Amino acid sequence: MLWLQSWTLHLAKYSKPLQRMLCEASAKLPVLTLFTKHPCPLCEEAKVMLEPYKHKFILQEIDITLPDHSVWLEKYKYEIPVFHLNGKFLMKHRVDIQKLENQLLNLELQDESSK
Repeated sequence: MLWLQSWTLHLAKYSKPLQRMLCEASAKLPVLTLFTKHPCPLCEEAKVMLEPYKHKFILQEIDITLPDHSVWLEKYKYEIPVFHLNGKFLMKHRVDIQKLENQLLNLELQDESSK
């Protein structure tokens, strides 16, 4: 799968229509933010659980231990993993697949109704 992604990105460098299509597709996907630190066994477990859904969102990881993330460290140092969906708190500690599916569906329905 990783090979396919890198190959597609390589093609996109040389094909303006493909590049535009990939940008438009990723722009429509919601962003699931994972607040994490290293090491974090629960975060790794959560990412494994999210694997079947990765085509439905863009996963953004924020390491709360980095100096420029001190606000997140103060807020979530004992709570990780913490997830936000499009900037709004979604869940913490463990992945709640039902909650994730419901929120992704809600976003999809909102997107369709705004067209």
